[in-house]
Parts: sequence; structure tokens; C-alpha cells
Amino acid sequence: MSVIRRFGAPLAVALTVGLTFGLVASACAGHPSRYSRKVAQQSLTRLEAPGLTIGEFRLTKVVDGDTIRVDGLDSSLRLLGIDTEETFKTEGDRRLFEAGWEAYKVAKRHGGLRPGKYATPLGEDGKHYAQHFFDGVDKVRLERDDPAEIRDRYNRYLAYVLVQKNGVWVNYNVQCVRDGMAPYFPKYGQSRRYHAEFVAAEAEAKAAHKGIWAPGVMAYPDYPEREEWWGARGEFVAKFRADAEGKDNYIDITHWDAPKRLEELVGKPVVVLGVVGDVILGEKGPSRVTLSRRTFEDFPLVFFDRDLLGSTGLAEWKGEFITVSGTPSIYENKHTHKKQVQIAVDNASQIVLSPVPKLTVPSLPASAPPPPATPASKP
Repeated sequence: MSVIRRFGAPLAVALTVGLTFGLVASACAGHPSRYSRKVAQQSLTRLEAPGLTIGEFRLTKVVDGDTIRVDGLDSSLRLLGIDTEETFKTEGDRRLFEAGWEAYKVAKRHGGLRPGKYATPLGEDGKHYAQHFFDGVDKVRLERDDPAEIRDRYNRYLAYVLVQKNGVWVNYNVQCVRDGMAPYFPKYGQSRRYHAEFVAAEAEAKAAHKGIWAPGVMAYPDYPEREEWWGARGEFVAKFRADAEGKDNYIDITHWDAPKRLEELVGKPVVVLGVVGDVILGEKGPSRVTLSRRTFEDFPLVFFDRDLLGSTGLAEWKGEFITVSGTPSIYENKHTHKKQVQIAVDNASQIVLSPVPKLTVPSLPASAPPPPATPASKP
């Protein structure tokens, strides 16, 4: 019996029953010893090196339906192309859920403009599904979507996870969607390598009413809204990638080599893709908007005119994709003498906002000059 059907009972009882699954995806059968320090270090080296194929690793833990850990790595892996619902991690969420599913959904939405992530019974099912899928698996093969995309904002390694079952390599990420445990998740960009497979897998799961697509299940009730939002973001990233083809001055700020490339292009026109992080209004100096890259490694956009910043709509686009055209320069802090590459924004036309349902892109002033010309291609 699935966890979904059991959630008619109080949550505490359901979670207790769910724990009987155990953590079946820790070490492989026979509980072999962990890698030696030398082998673990070799694994870590492969994870840091750019390239599509990372290598084979021993699975040590299933965190939830879209996060696992492997031997030789302290950080968890974020599995690409999927977004399973959250598991119950706090007593507050458990108590709130036990008060009633309908009230719980309303409370978790908080009246927000866009749907958020929160714990659901389907999140618990997703974790148990992953534990069952990896049960008895000796090693997993990790692959990337792009050689330059190594870590996410939270320093988690990005990967597809493939396992060998009955002599055939199976992509867990795609199979998870096919079995209805997650939607296809293009929020941070469409899959370059498996887009068609993900689309077909989701269509199959929807047609069969599996998992999150089954009628009456306790899952996110607003998937059409989520899919419209994720799809718009995915298309925005896809357009940037298409425009960047053959050009060395189009830079995705999340790529491992983005800082080095920007430094090499100081004084030359670039187009940068990123997600809006902090918006910091300067009282006596310039205002700053950061593009999220890593914790303490975000990329700054500098505005010397606060009214200009307000006209761009960036404050409303926090957490959303934008592109910015400009010329990188190096700023040196006069107190610490630390140097940082930045882009100064002196015209709203330098900023292009990704489309977001329910948000209106600000209109440029009639007097605004046209955006900078598209930089030249590689010779």
C-alpha cells in the first residue's frame, strides 16, 4: 500500500509506517567498507573536473526523491531535470498537516504570487520510491548535462544518476518522471541531453495517472501553474543558449569558469545570464544587484542611479532569470584592496527579464536608446 493511501490516518502513524522501509540505499549488499582516503580523493577530483561523464561511485544515502549522496563526497547531489515534493522534516509541518489537508495547502501557499515548495505525502512517497529503486544497487554512474555545469547555488553537484539493472543502464532521473514521482523540471534550463525523454516520460505518467498525477492524491494542487512558470524560465534559458552558440562572450554566471571568463573579457562587451539574488539600495553610494552564483561568490551589477534600478523591475524579479548586456570592469575595495569584476548598468535596456506569469515586464522609457548590438561571433 502506498504512503499516499495511508495518509488518511494521522501523519505521525503514516510516517512511522514509512520508516519500516529503512534506508535501503546506503551501502551495497554485504555492507562493504567505504572507499579508502586515496580513492575518495580521486572521486572528489573527478567531481570537480569539467566534463560530461563524472564516473562511477558507491551510493551511500538517499536523502529524498531528488537528492542522494555518494562515497568520497561531503556534499549531496542535486539530480537534474526532476523536483520531487518535500518530505516532512519539522514537527510544525506535521502538526499543521494533521489539522487537515485543505487548510494545510492554504497555509503553505501564504497567498504568495508563485507556488513554493513544502512537505507533502507525495514527498514521502518520492523518498521511499528512490530507496526502493536503489535497493541492491552496487554503484551509480554520474553524468552532467553540460561540462561547465558542476555545482548549483548551494554547492551541490549537479548530475544524472544511471544504474545498471538486468544488464541495462537506467537513467533514474527520467525513470522517476516516468513513474510519476516528479514532474519534468526545466526551471533552471531545459535538459540538453534528455529533454525529449523527459517530455515523453511525463506524458506517459500523466496518461497513466501515476504518482503526483493520480486523482485525489495529497500532492501539490497547482502543477499547471508551476509548469507554466517553469516552462517560461526553461524557454528563456534555451534562447540564451541558442544566442550564445559560437560566441565566447555569452556567459552563464553559474558555470565553473564564469569568473575567469569575465576577467578575461574586462573592457569588452558581454551578455550574462543569471538569477537575481539580492537587491541592495545604496544610501550614499551606488546600488547593487547580485546574480546568484555560489554563497559568498555572487556577481554584482552596479547602479549609480537608484531611479534607473527602480525602472528595471529587478526588485520584483528576485529569484528569476535575467540577461544583462554590458562591459565588465574591475572594482578594488579601497579598504580591503580586494578586487572584483562587476558590470555597471547605466541604461534599463541592458536588462532583459525572463517572462514570469502574473508579473508585468516594465516598459522602457520612450527616450531609451536601443540595446547594445549583439557581440561578434568567434572568428
